[in-house]
Amino acid sequence: MTYATEILSAPVGIADRLALRFADWKDKMAQRAQYRETVRELSALSDRELNDLGLGRASIRTVARMAVYGN
Repeated sequence: MTYATEILSAPVGIADRLALRFADWKDKMAQRAQYRETVRELSALSDRELNDLGLGRASIRTVARMAVYGN
């Protein structure tokens, strides 16, 4: 019987660790930009439009955070 095995090596060098940190930072910056854009777009809506969505002006940041970060 034959088995196929895939060996994944963990990043060990400083360059690998820096690349992972940079990629993580880049993802966080993209999330932050998406959060700011969501807040900006919701803030541009009128009170009536927000009410149609079931939102109040005070909950814009909470809704944006939940939409982008999931918490």
